Amino acid sequence: MKKFNLYARLFFIFFILFKVQSIGKAQTFNADSAFIAENYVKKEVNITVRDGVKLFTSIYSPRDNSKMYPILLSRTPYTVAPYNASEMKKRFQNMTLARSGYIFVFQDVRGRWMSEGEFVDVRPINMDRSSTKNIDESTDTYDTVDWLVKIRTAMVRLAFMEFLIQGFTLPML
Repeated sequence: MKKFNLYARLFFIFFILFKVQSIGKAQTFNADSAFIAENYVKKEVNITVRDGVKLFTSIYSPRDNSKMYPILLSRTPYTVAPYNASEMKKRFQNMTLARSGYIFVFQDVRGRWMSEGEFVDVRPINMDRSSTKNIDESTDTYDTVDWLVKIRTAMVRLAFMEFLIQGFTLPML
């Protein structure tokens, strides 16, 4: 019986600690969501790459457009939801960068979710660039970066944020 009381007390203590921690996270999540809604505008575009395929892209820009901001690009096969220009993400992976005014660009890779084309898991590098039909992840990334730079002519800084399986594309640039 004493052993049971000890386990019950320990369970109660851990339960209370877990609840306190989750309440703190919920408050942070709500603050992050409010910050994004108040300080960012979302634009959804289809970026056409060299072979004519359109890649779905969500762009979150600071509402204050009086200065240039660095861009953080994330290409993922895992979805850039929510898919609606009026619906915003609830938080970004790095809220410190959001508070610093970064532009966040999220893109569905070729053949996934709202992007056109055929998805190939870990598409091999194609060194033959003689035709616009010879594509790989690096060509899609290059064309996306080229498009972003053209719309942000004075933008000089671009960072990359890749998720899991797509991390292999960075060394290919």
